[in-house]
Amino acid sequence: MPYHSGSGRAKGPTVEFYYHETDRDVLILTADGGLNSDTAEQFITQLEQLIAGGIRKVIVDCSKLDFVSSYGVALLMRLHRRLAKQGGDVKLASIHSNVVSLLRLLRLEQVFQIYPDANRARLAFRPPDEPN
Repeated sequence: MPYHSGSGRAKGPTVEFYYHETDRDVLILTADGGLNSDTAEQFITQLEQLIAGGIRKVIVDCSKLDFVSSYGVALLMRLHRRLAKQGGDVKLASIHSNVVSLLRLLRLEQVFQIYPDANRARLAFRPPDEPN
């Protein structure tokens, strides 16, 4: 689905992705379900299109994400590397404890900034001198 301002929805076999833009240049992506090899292809296709359209700041809202397989973790790393090459960043928000445990086990909390909610992640993208 081509990127457009506002909101959108892409449906996969066992997971749904909802996205919306905030603050003109931050994309909040909410994954509903699980992120694994069955659902990852649609996820990455959507994100590749959005990144090609100029998105550089992404928040993955994990509040509805039930699980992440090793393939899903690799996908998040791919997103991180792709955005970093273009001067962007990805932040994770509202992660369930089982996913946090996995990220810590893999020492990925050193790679990804993790926030308690999407709003705090969004605020972290703002320059220090910009008002809330």
